[in-house]
Amino acid sequence: MRKNYNYTRRKLYLPEYGRHIHEMVDSLLDIEDRQERTRQAKAVIAVMGNLNPTLRDTEDFKHKLWDHLFIMSDFRLDVDSPYPQPSRQDLMLKPQKLRYAQQRIMFKHYGKYSQQFVRRIAAERDMHRGEAEMINMVRYMRAKSYEYNNEHPNNDSILRDMRLMAGSNIDVDMSLVGHMRSDYRQPAQRGKQQRGKQQRNGRKPQKGGAKNTARHHSYK
Repeated sequence: MRKNYNYTRRKLYLPEYGRHIHEMVDSLLDIEDRQERTRQAKAVIAVMGNLNPTLRDTEDFKHKLWDHLFIMSDFRLDVDSPYPQPSRQDLMLKPQKLRYAQQRIMFKHYGKYSQQFVRRIAAERDMHRGEAEMINMVRYMRAKSYEYNNEHPNNDSILRDMRLMAGSNIDVDMSLVGHMRSDYRQPAQRGKQQRGKQQRNGRKPQKGGAKNTARHHSYK
């Protein structure tokens, strides 16, 4: 008894359709009458569309089915197709490589868009609007610098970085920048972690330890 294994059969061009669909396409090549061959090809297209019933009513999907039919026939099928028959050369074309934008970032911890925003602020003609945007940008750069270096940055270093990114001299009111608070989330998170450790150890977190100690001694 001779066993028919798949590795002994010919390679499938589109394995997702299965071997039975490929055999149906091969049977179309044996039909001599062109009209009958076209009618049978439309029947094969209907069977192929049944494999994906949700997409078979779309026009683009029908075009794709006819292209797959010619591919499975090794481009030897000669029928009246409602779409132009693809060629082997069209499918062998390789897409052109895309050119990625290579833009140098002076300070990566600030980000690419920070550099573009600083340059736009430097070209701003409205002084009041440009000053407000500049203060917001300094605040953002201070936060990013703290996340990267884990230490509070100096205002002079922030201004120096902004001038380098803008490529020109930028005038910033350092009195407004110097009075900005350093509102960062890291210190608050550390306090929450310490209170969480005290609760896990069975101790209640004390608030105002120095005041409680002084009050305890006063009662004595």
